Amino acid sequence: MAKTSWFLIFLPLLFLSSASADAHIKVTDNPADQLVAVINKNRTDHKSSSLRDNQGLACIALQYIKAYQGDCGKVGGSDASKPPDSQFAETFAPNCGVQVSTLSPITGRFLGCQSHYVSPSEAFSEILMKDEKSLQILYGKNHTEVGAAVAGSDGGAPYFWCVLFSNGKSNSSFVLEGGAAKIMKFGCFSGANDVCSSANDWSRSGLMWSAFSATLVAAGYAFFGL
Repeated sequence: MAKTSWFLIFLPLLFLSSASADAHIKVTDNPADQLVAVINKNRTDHKSSSLRDNQGLACIALQYIKAYQGDCGKVGGSDASKPPDSQFAETFAPNCGVQVSTLSPITGRFLGCQSHYVSPSEAFSEILMKDEKSLQILYGKNHTEVGAAVAGSDGGAPYFWCVLFSNGKSNSSFVLEGGAAKIMKFGCFSGANDVCSSANDWSRSGLMWSAFSATLVAAGYAFFGL
């Protein structure tokens, strides 16, 4: 009961922090960058350190989404699963151009899936922040860097949001060959310091879908694990 009450006390603060992050933090026109801004705003409001946005880690987060092949059922519920850790070195890193020797431990992860697109601040507060465990991951003291990714399936619903945390060292973890991630044909990831063109099309159509489907119940799930 005490743990539940503690979470309920902090939940309204998460909504306020996520909303103000969109308004006051200057980020690129990229929902993944905006999600990282919301996360760091909530961490600093909680007196936790701000995390480095690692482009290589973020690209791997996008590969993590791709591994689900658009199946929301594998994100939450009785059929929930996650990709084997071996895929980080065998598949995710090579697909991004991340040097395998520079992979660092993943200290936390968020994964959410929903039937319609929402803003990054809403994704944070309504999809990813579900319980006390999610708060423990968010405010984890072992995190030093973060990477976020957002993607639709085949250019539409469902929409996946993924955040990976790591304790890697600056400039020596998730290092990209040539200094930039390989070009992706789907979704958006943070840390690239540019506009995500793939986000503009599907996020715009997603917002229209959301506006015209207010009577539908969103099938949203969040999966948390270390």
